[in-house]
Amino acid sequence: MAGWSRHEGLAVGLPLAGIDTDQLLPARFMATPRSAGYGRFLLHDLRHDADGAPRPDFPLNDPAATGASILIARRNFGGGSSREGAVYALIDAGFRAVIGPSFGDIFAANAVNNGLLPARVDEATAERLIAAAPLALRVDLAARRLEAMGLSIGFELDDQSREKLINGWDDIDLTLKHGEAIERHAAARRDAAPWLWPAVATETGH
Repeated sequence: MAGWSRHEGLAVGLPLAGIDTDQLLPARFMATPRSAGYGRFLLHDLRHDADGAPRPDFPLNDPAATGASILIARRNFGGGSSREGAVYALIDAGFRAVIGPSFGDIFAANAVNNGLLPARVDEATAERLIAAAPLALRVDLAARRLEAMGLSIGFELDDQSREKLINGWDDIDLTLKHGEAIERHAAARRDAAPWLWPAVATETGH
């Protein structure tokens, strides 16, 4: 996974609160191999009517939102199940960041581990951005700032998540960052308690 520190793109607003992971990716589409892409399933049941036709009034169906890479949402985005496919659907649809007042905890962790930024802003800021969307918006991860409409807006993101996004790391990569310290600790434990370690077979097998 490639890391990133700055992104500039088109932001589209989603003026709905409580969008959960089942709405982001309905369960019936999860049998599709990830290699086939989940982007076309993103928010499928909200974007389409009962006959499967796109709803012209849905924000992501607006021709002006074509190519959007930043989503601005209302509170409690990504609540519900731990469905990582919800993050895949956003990424496969071309999104690099979601901006909103609050996120489901597991969704936010899955997002960071897959290179998608969950940027927290206050509700007033989210509403202002939604009202102005679609709009050009720049994300600066290092500074934790959004730039739009001539404004510089701070967003919340913990240090560890920022480090993972900038470096393109998941949880395993973050652990491997401490590889030398882990090796030193293992060597010290091996010296202090050799009976805890499996015996090494000799060339004769004894």
